[in-house]
Amino acid sequence: MELGIYTFGDLDTRPGRPEVTPGQRIREILDRAVLAEEVGLAHVGIGEHHRPDYAVSAPSTVISAVLARTSRIHVGSAVTVLSTEDPVRVYQEFATMDQFSEGRVELLAGRGSFIESFPLFGARLEDYDELFEEKLDLLLQIDAGNPVTWSGRFRPPLRDAHILPRPTTKPGLGEHLRIAVATGGSPASSVRAGRLGLPVNYAIIGGEPRRFAPLVELYRRAHQESGHPAERRSVSVSVHGFVADTDQEAMELFYPYQLDAGTKLARERGFAVPNRISYEAQSGPHGAFVIGSPQTVAEKIVRLHGYLGHDRQNFQMDVSGVPQRESLRAIELLGKVKELVDAELGA
Repeated sequence: MELGIYTFGDLDTRPGRPEVTPGQRIREILDRAVLAEEVGLAHVGIGEHHRPDYAVSAPSTVISAVLARTSRIHVGSAVTVLSTEDPVRVYQEFATMDQFSEGRVELLAGRGSFIESFPLFGARLEDYDELFEEKLDLLLQIDAGNPVTWSGRFRPPLRDAHILPRPTTKPGLGEHLRIAVATGGSPASSVRAGRLGLPVNYAIIGGEPRRFAPLVELYRRAHQESGHPAERRSVSVSVHGFVADTDQEAMELFYPYQLDAGTKLARERGFAVPNRISYEAQSGPHGAFVIGSPQTVAEKIVRLHGYLGHDRQNFQMDVSGVPQRESLRAIELLGKVKELVDAELGA
């Protein structure tokens, strides 16, 4: 079981809070990534948003900086909003990072949880599903090798094109990028990832995580029935969570930040506004939040693994701009969580 962290560069925009500039937050992300590698974590994910309360809108730039500051840990997108990107340019960026990092970069392709990139880059929301499917198809054709001949609705065709550079050659993967598909819990997306032979990532940020077990089974069955090698079948989950020295400290410290993030989302999308009761329910044994001491967090990871059998669990521990000191301590303790999980499940 691998453990990792991911971030969107959240900024605390609540009135009266100390101002943190995007530049400062990005420098802090680099320091967090270095610590994550030091404590034995497997992955750092950098996501994108195009909003004033997030510091990262160009994740490839930040991923590149993290790769340059580290030497072992895998670093990737969380996610690349492929629907509003040019797959050719995305592939070139990630293949370049793959080359200079000696194969440590990962590309997580998804639709994204917000839609602000659609008007920003001239995409129509009416084409939401078709954009992603077509661009994922092109991305995978490029990854299959040169030359590339392709045509579609949303970009000019390619004829005998050579997309360079190519990625490094990796054991068991060959000259290909590490590409996975992100989903919030769609059966169709689970089946698609399985049929394509790609790893899948589930964003579990609400409800009961064990309800994802049927989706994971759909993915694994589609992967097997499509004849893909079992060693390329991989399931990861992304959760909101926080680790402190005690359960009470973790719950109290994380609450105002998780409340702020949940309240913003609820008001934008018409959900019920969260409160302390819902927070504690979601932080319970069967809720989506993974919050507590290293022992409590490890127990919850192992319990979820009993339902999903997943290979990696990624934590967003800086929602709404958790300060740097607390974030670094949480990462340090996540290293202790890894030791406890390894003792139960194996490294």
